[in-house]
Amino acid sequence: MVSVQHSVANTDGAIPFDEVLANGLSAEARPVLAQAVEWAQACYGDRKLTSGEGIFEHALGMALVAVSLRLDLDARVAALLFAVHEFDPKATEHIEEKFGGLTSKLAEGLRRLNRLQMSSRTESGTPADLRAQTEVLRKMVLALAEDIRVVLLRLASRVQTLRHFALHKECTNLDIARESMDLYAPLANRLGVWQLKWELEDLSFRFLEPDTYKKIAKQLDERRVEREAFIADSIARLKHDLAAIGVKAEVYGRPKHIYSIWNKMRSKNVGFDQVYDVRALRVLVEEVRDCYAVLSLVHELWEPISKEFDDYILKPKGNNYQSLHTAVRAADGRAMEVQIRTYDMHRHAELGVAAHWRYKEGAKEPGGSEYDEKIALLRNLLSWRDEVTDGAMWEEHTKAAALDDTVYVVTPQGRVIDLAAGATPIDFAYRLHTDLGHRCRGAKLDGQMVPLDTPLASGQKVEIIAAKQGGPSRDWLNPQLGYLVTSNARAKVRRWFVQQEEEETAAHGRAIVTKELQRGGMTQANQEQLAGKLGFKDLHAFFLAVGRGDISGRQIHNAVLPELPAAPEPELVIREEHKPSSDDRVLVVGVGRLLTQLARCCKPVPPDEIQGFVTRGRGVSIHRTDCTSFQNIAKQHPERIVPAEWGSHAVKAKAFNEVFPVDVVLEAHDRPGLLRDVSEVFTRDKLNVIGVNTVSKSGRAHMRFTIEVSGSEPVARVIQQIGEVQGVISASRG
Repeated sequence: MVSVQHSVANTDGAIPFDEVLANGLSAEARPVLAQAVEWAQACYGDRKLTSGEGIFEHALGMALVAVSLRLDLDARVAALLFAVHEFDPKATEHIEEKFGGLTSKLAEGLRRLNRLQMSSRTESGTPADLRAQTEVLRKMVLALAEDIRVVLLRLASRVQTLRHFALHKECTNLDIARESMDLYAPLANRLGVWQLKWELEDLSFRFLEPDTYKKIAKQLDERRVEREAFIADSIARLKHDLAAIGVKAEVYGRPKHIYSIWNKMRSKNVGFDQVYDVRALRVLVEEVRDCYAVLSLVHELWEPISKEFDDYILKPKGNNYQSLHTAVRAADGRAMEVQIRTYDMHRHAELGVAAHWRYKEGAKEPGGSEYDEKIALLRNLLSWRDEVTDGAMWEEHTKAAALDDTVYVVTPQGRVIDLAAGATPIDFAYRLHTDLGHRCRGAKLDGQMVPLDTPLASGQKVEIIAAKQGGPSRDWLNPQLGYLVTSNARAKVRRWFVQQEEEETAAHGRAIVTKELQRGGMTQANQEQLAGKLGFKDLHAFFLAVGRGDISGRQIHNAVLPELPAAPEPELVIREEHKPSSDDRVLVVGVGRLLTQLARCCKPVPPDEIQGFVTRGRGVSIHRTDCTSFQNIAKQHPERIVPAEWGSHAVKAKAFNEVFPVDVVLEAHDRPGLLRDVSEVFTRDKLNVIGVNTVSKSGRAHMRFTIEVSGSEPVARVIQQIGEVQGVISASRG
């Protein structure tokens, strides 16, 4: 047995520390605990935590708290070995080998929780931001709790840290005290572990509000003798009367909690003398019916104070706390609080879920339904939302937050991020910043490289590897590949591609405008004024319209040239055809100098048969007569169809070195070299290919080529030649 210089006094004398650690366990537990103490002492040595406390001293303190919570052998050993991972890279394997898999899992879970940090330690933020971060961290603590003992050990660790500060009468980091008040005390309350809740609150309050703490402590101490005499007299009187009615009960003065006294002084806006907690009794009985018998007797002995009675037996608190609370006025006119509960209720009030936790070893134990009930309680903790203001109790709300629908991961800086279950590193990157998501190229989970489609798990530390510049992949939008789960991230990726397409279209439009102005010798023209003249609010919108084909070169020329005498208002009727002028690309019968543009859907070229469709605000759109889109709109708006034919300029386009874009589409059996063979056809005919779009699916290839021609003759010839290429099923104009 390892000799540890630590003992605990009791009525019989000093108890060796190893016996204290094994309190409540079988005799077989002592050598196991001794082995854990020996290993921990050898591993930690004289090393200290950032708080200044020795690591080994901290481990012993945690283990003692675990004893007070009546936790089992695995939990006590895990407390002793809480920091072994920091000094032994194979700690998990060694713990499992020496103490078993359950202890190893507890130690690993405790290590993960110990790595968490509050955002207030690493970054500044508004109080609302920090409250929101605290709420997320609370949820994460519970989400990680596959075994509630891990959370109880984390609470034990924080209690021991505050005890160390109290022993040295100095808190070296007020953030620890603030975190304890905002996070750990409410968590202990939610789990019903009141013995830790009160200690966490009082010790935190001692450092956060030292002057107020000392003032209340001094007032308690000044009246200690008077208060103890009053309590002793009240206990004797109550015991005597309880014996008279045949109720067996244990009666004693309730411990005073300075933070609770101050909280009631503030919330009720009363002085120290008017707080009921200053003088208080607690009565423990065997049966629930005895609780109400004691209550009736208390109200007979002392005058009850109205509106100061709470029946938490009939209506338990959210953490299953049960007790009767009443306040009475004693003979001296001052108030006293009385709490009445059964021994089982008291055990739960002090130990909370720890009092009911059963550990399955082999066959299911009797009382399994109670075990399942407690599991259900823990799994539903996240269904309650809370409001914590200056340490007040958690309020109950009806909004639900399902545990299984959320994962909680940590940034390298310690900030907790909540994401939908199944979220990937890319979702995480977009949650942090849109630009980081665009540049995401890799990820590490707990220091290990993983694929970008890896689902995240609660508690993991996520680090994003990003390129200096770049954008997302279209594969990210494919739901079958599983790169993105959150709708927010998908929306950001889609928005990026839309913006990229707009930028490319605008750049193409800018090039067209520049080319048209150079062709007409009008490079000095003000492009912003030109955009305004054509009805656009800015250059970007103007370039987009040009790039999409909504604005033709003719319209640009007409806008730049000096205004011509206004032409008569055209009538959309067929009149006697006039001879086209040499500078007309398209002649619309019966209409002179009306703006025209070639439709992008069918891309007509001379000498295709054409007709015009009068648009709203963009002149006349010229379509091939066999164009499906034109035939559909002609049925809907026949009154807006006007006859059209090619002007002399268009007919002689080749002589004027002018070309028209034409689409050639084909369907073929997919094979290697197909694209090369089709491209060779265009090369032989010296046709300029300005766009290619190919899609292969189920062994079929669908291709669309956009070429520049001066007339329709080359198109017919090249379609015939493509039809002769091996594997081509059909080829036609687009």
